[in-house]
Amino acid sequence: FQDPSVTQVTRNVPPGLDEYNPFSDSRTPPPGNVKMPNVPSTQPAIMKPTEEPPPYTQIAKEHALAQAELLKRQEELERKAAELDRREREMQNLSQHGRKNNWPPLPGNFPVGPCFYQDFSVDIPVEFQKTVKIMYYLWMFHTVTLFLNIFGCLAWFCVDATRGVDFGLSILWFLLFTPCSFVCWYRPLYGAFRSDSSFRFFVFFFVYICQFAVHVLQAAGFHNWGNCGWISSLTGLNKSIPVGIMMIIIAALFTASAVISLVMFKKVHGLYRTTGASFEKAQQEFASGVMSNKTVQTAAANAASTAATSAAQNAFKGNQI
Repeated sequence: FQDPSVTQVTRNVPPGLDEYNPFSDSRTPPPGNVKMPNVPSTQPAIMKPTEEPPPYTQIAKEHALAQAELLKRQEELERKAAELDRREREMQNLSQHGRKNNWPPLPGNFPVGPCFYQDFSVDIPVEFQKTVKIMYYLWMFHTVTLFLNIFGCLAWFCVDATRGVDFGLSILWFLLFTPCSFVCWYRPLYGAFRSDSSFRFFVFFFVYICQFAVHVLQAAGFHNWGNCGWISSLTGLNKSIPVGIMMIIIAALFTASAVISLVMFKKVHGLYRTTGASFEKAQQEFASGVMSNKTVQTAAANAASTAATSAAQNAFKGNQI
């Protein structure tokens, strides 16, 4: 140890290094100016996916929409099948127990019985039931308006003695239009949707156009026509304010009937175009209906027998000559 190189090294040892114990607590820094090497901090390894998830393509979207449409159609078909099954059971029940008229709903002890059979859930398909019901309520609305028109004309006659004609015609219009409108345009509409009849549709359209013209004339309210329209209401307002206000309300009801009638005419015409009805089918139905009528068949048979007898007689006379 007396070697000069060894002694030089021992003299140049930094102070405090001989007191450093590497086996002591690692958190205690070494004495002196000894610096520990900087260890870089490391993060835990995170594995990244090698492939990105596939994007939501347009094909997948169309496939989902197609599945949703198929489910919707299936539910619609199941609903229609259940409705058809219910209607079939009701029709079987009616065939077994008889199809009795139920309209108008009259009491059992009334001397006159119901004249028509009406059941929307049995006769009318589901997609047309709402339209037919609205037309039925429209007929009732017009009937109530005609009934109120009688009282309006009566009040007008009370303040103006020259309006007796209007009062009498108001009673006539109520007694005439109430049953005629039901039979001439509502029942053909009911039967057209019930049996998908083109001929009944054409009957409804022809009569309903006339009915719309009647609504317009009633809303106008010309003098001596028996209607509390706008012209008559303004005239009655000059005679009596309460009577004029009553007539104005009735005129507004007539106007509402005309407007709703026009809207429903367009709606029924749109539904008619979707049913596949046509003028040719209406002609065929009319021809088959006429030929299947027993009265027409009897008349045709009598005419044929008469013609055959006349031909035989003429032939017999010709042979004699």
